[in-house]
Amino acid sequence: MQHSHHFLSKQKVIFVLISGLLSSVTNAQSVGPSLEITATGSQEATQSILTPTKVLQGDELLNKLGTNLGATLANELGVSATGYGAGSSRPVIRGLEGARVQILQNGLSVGDVSNISQDHAVGNNMQNVHQVEILRGAAALLYGSGSSGGLVNVVNDRILTNLPDRPTGAINTSYETVSNGRAGAVEVDGAFGSVAVHVDTAINNADNYRIPGNSTQSQGEPTGGWTVPPEGNGGNNYSGKLPNSFSKQNNLGVGVSYIGQNGYTGVSVERLNNNYGIPTPEGGSINQSQNRYDIQHQTRDPLTGFSSFKFSAANSNYNHTEFNNVGTAASVWKNIANEARLELAHNPLAGWKGTFGAQVSAASLNATEVGTGSYAIVPPTKTNSNALFWIEEGNWNSLQGSLGLRYNNVAQNPNLGTTLEAQPTVTPTGTTPSITLQNRKFNLLSYSAGSLWSFMQGYGTGVAYTVSQRAPSAQELYSYGAHESTATFDIGNPNLSKETSHNLEFNIQKNSGLLRSKASIYANRFNNYIYGYYTGSAINNGGQQGDGFNVVTAQQAAATIKGIEGELTYNWNQTGLGSRVFGDASQGTFDAGGNLPLQPAPRLGAELAHQRNGWLTNATYIYSYQQNRLANWEQGPAPSYNLLNAGISYTEKVKDVNWTVYMNLKNLLNEQIRYATTPMAVRLYAPQPGRSLMLGLRGTF
Repeated sequence: MQHSHHFLSKQKVIFVLISGLLSSVTNAQSVGPSLEITATGSQEATQSILTPTKVLQGDELLNKLGTNLGATLANELGVSATGYGAGSSRPVIRGLEGARVQILQNGLSVGDVSNISQDHAVGNNMQNVHQVEILRGAAALLYGSGSSGGLVNVVNDRILTNLPDRPTGAINTSYETVSNGRAGAVEVDGAFGSVAVHVDTAINNADNYRIPGNSTQSQGEPTGGWTVPPEGNGGNNYSGKLPNSFSKQNNLGVGVSYIGQNGYTGVSVERLNNNYGIPTPEGGSINQSQNRYDIQHQTRDPLTGFSSFKFSAANSNYNHTEFNNVGTAASVWKNIANEARLELAHNPLAGWKGTFGAQVSAASLNATEVGTGSYAIVPPTKTNSNALFWIEEGNWNSLQGSLGLRYNNVAQNPNLGTTLEAQPTVTPTGTTPSITLQNRKFNLLSYSAGSLWSFMQGYGTGVAYTVSQRAPSAQELYSYGAHESTATFDIGNPNLSKETSHNLEFNIQKNSGLLRSKASIYANRFNNYIYGYYTGSAINNGGQQGDGFNVVTAQQAAATIKGIEGELTYNWNQTGLGSRVFGDASQGTFDAGGNLPLQPAPRLGAELAHQRNGWLTNATYIYSYQQNRLANWEQGPAPSYNLLNAGISYTEKVKDVNWTVYMNLKNLLNEQIRYATTPMAVRLYAPQPGRSLMLGLRGTF
């Protein structure tokens, strides 16, 4: 009742603000550029069920752009985010995160270690991103088999595929009040004969951000018998600026490509640096860096009956150092990843067009504790994957169909000579599980089938069924050690089986006219769902590393996630004016009883947008319900919140440059926001940023 009263008391403020400020809306405006779907190669998102379910680009992307990928996508339909301060945040899609949501950069794996733990940042810089795509179903099988939640493809167009007829580029600079954030980005494209060149660089420095109220939230006791995470730092409860919530990042990227009559060949290189804080009770920071090298080649009409041949490969050399709260290096993580894929697309045949190909990848993970030389949490492990895939789409008047098939062979090979940490003492009295390292191989078969029936002009209904198999990750199989950011002692299970999801989805849509809409209902049934089980025991090692941490073991069980999401958009019969209402809800449960951990709360939202004579005004309001359907070891509930964002910008062309002055307002109501998708060690201690004003200047030429 307290949350409901809190919500009603702010309704007048909310509607007054919304009436004066309008928000960005997709699919409801007659302005803006047409979609260009990089991942699937289609130019018409509304006419293909293999295209991404969502594409962020143009003004919409700029308005929603955050310091990291999770913050950028946090309020999309069916997408929420994790939140480790300003430095680290990954998207959570329909209640699934980590290894179940693969992150790509230009169609290839980003090559970081962000799927191992939420405190590990995604290895890309968002400042010069051109497009972000969310893929599910058959389209996702083109890139990976284990992404039961979906795929997110970040596109920066560093390797140009067309020759610019003149030098083009963009410059952007901004300042944000909540964190004293200073950001700047520059990119330039040019051509020298048949050679296209791209250069981009960006810097984004943000200090510790301000929070509403106090950092530590008083919560009810968990029901599973586990111990409350240690408070650390003397149990300090902060107000004002949140310690260890800073983020300082920069990157430099260069791409060169040769453009011929029948295709292109290009290479690119990127250097990324990211130094950010970990706002846990223990405190700390991570210094992250990555070198990435890409090559792409495409030939159009390579053979009779085929429309395109494409080859792409990437090498990434990733490392980060974790520091404790006094600035001493505690562990060093390194991941060397190589990936290559080829695709061959055929011309339409009997109403079908599609792509088949192969993909290989190899990653070498090595994490060591500074000063001891022993491994940190996960023993050194090499992961190799080989895949074949085949995706088809058919179109017959009012009926469309899609088929996807992917076979993967995955091998997990730890260093069998690694000596695991000594078994710690636990309380209450009990035996801490131990593991024996062993090589594992998994054969994975994933497939998808879907159809879309346009039963009348502008209306369609569809159904899709996807089976996705995932091999356990290295940390799920072999982890054994204290994990400071989650206040847990993690123990893997080398006997885990492959995880299989069966996803059935129904949707209905209206895609023409002033009023447009879409709605989906889905059920995702898992065999051998892998999760971290809180045993109820805690480490007792006399005040040394991990003292008081909860013992968490990797286990498997049957589970189901059910959900619903939908939106309505209306353009008010005026060019540039539109509105949108939307909502999503999902809940995961174990089939034997109890809730899955880290599940997002249901949400409702509204948006308005207006664009006229160079002016763009926008506002977005989201109400997130209280999440009290928690796993029995989670402390809660996660509180409800009201999020109100707004913005206004003006664009004027001066000579050959389009200059835009913009102002974005975030969390106008100064609400204390704590994501249910974030582990308790952070959720109970570190809320998201408070009210903020961003001022910026952007120029394009």
